[in-house]
Amino acid sequence: MLLRLPTSLSEAQECLTDGAIPVGGATLVWAAWQRDGFPEQAVSLREVPEANVLGAGKLGAAVLLHRIDERVPEVLRRAASGIGTGAVRRTATVGGNIVGSTLRCLLPAALVLDARAQVLAAEGPFETDLGELLTKKPLLLSLHWNEPLVSGYHKVPEAPGGPPPLVVATAVRTTSEGGRVLRIAVRDGYEFLSESVPCDAGPDSVLDALGTTAIRALPAEAHEVVRDQVVSVLERAAPEH
Repeated sequence: MLLRLPTSLSEAQECLTDGAIPVGGATLVWAAWQRDGFPEQAVSLREVPEANVLGAGKLGAAVLLHRIDERVPEVLRRAASGIGTGAVRRTATVGGNIVGSTLRCLLPAALVLDARAQVLAAEGPFETDLGELLTKKPLLLSLHWNEPLVSGYHKVPEAPGGPPPLVVATAVRTTSEGGRVLRIAVRDGYEFLSESVPCDAGPDSVLDALGTTAIRALPAEAHEVVRDQVVSVLERAAPEH
């Protein structure tokens, strides 16, 4: 297998045109390739500047998970710090986790940040939403978002050999009209739910509003975690008097 290491978008685009397969951090694809056979050529974005941005509302797809720090919102930082072991986080990349993994541990954080994806196709780079990113799986270059007022993240301790643990991510954002909105994303098993409700009237009103969305279908134990996380993030977002 030929591993290509482009240093620019134009070189990366050429690799895609030639049929190179994105490799990410290789933590997920390597075992599959050993089982099913290696592609003729693969491409890594680790030398492409646009895929290595970190901070100021940007996170590159080639950034290793262990590098994610205070330059990004709390929800992203805490999500990254809870993925795998230290050895995994020193190898795995943002793009590999969001696009290449079935667990997609960073996805709830990206959803509550209302992140947009900068991607690369054989025709060139373009911006898209997370839905299209996950459906069509173009090559992710970076995520972009507007900073929230506050954010939060909780991952329930996982049982060895059990299903993926429950994850609840939250963020409070201001609207163009000057109000505030709560965004929440939940990973329940392999399913992801994402909702957005106004949050100017306090926790009880927000929880009632969430009860009219798909969040209501979560099991009882998940509702307890949702309630705790919503109350916590709204308390931190409350204006100081």
